[in-house]
Amino acid sequence: MTAPSNAAPEPIVTIRHATEHDVPALTRLINAAFVVEQVAFDGDRVDQQGVRGYMSRGHFLLAEAAGSPIGCVFIEQRDDRAYLGLLSVEPALQGRGLGRRLVDAAEELARSLGARAMDLRVISPRADQLLPFYERLGYTFIRNEPFPPDLVAKVPCHYLLMSKSLG
Repeated sequence: MTAPSNAAPEPIVTIRHATEHDVPALTRLINAAFVVEQVAFDGDRVDQQGVRGYMSRGHFLLAEAAGSPIGCVFIEQRDDRAYLGLLSVEPALQGRGLGRRLVDAAEELARSLGARAMDLRVISPRADQLLPFYERLGYTFIRNEPFPPDLVAKVPCHYLLMSKSLG
């Protein structure tokens, strides 16, 4: 006989396409999740205008539990490839598999849009934490890429491009 669990059941998580109505929640989620990048950059990762800019060229998926936004991811179609970015999970909920679920949903959306591969970029100061996560999801390191000249970092940085076949 097993002892009864006192732990509350995990809430049901739904993932849906974000809308203009979700811009404030997306902005908050992204900035909360990207605080860890302040080792390289000052300030917020994005503002509401920036989120609207992303929405104009791609799609956000929004994860919710009990009606509250808890995670998101951005997907942009680029010919027969797609780009995954801004993967964000409410900091208190990280490490519970939601990031993996959002990446799976992003890959499914990319396939439905005709993408045969998904690309993403990681900043070098976060490589130790993020490369193993994405490698477990099937992504492989492709190459280093410099930051654009107008992107000013507090420490020397570059991008690490990763990719995964969606076939």
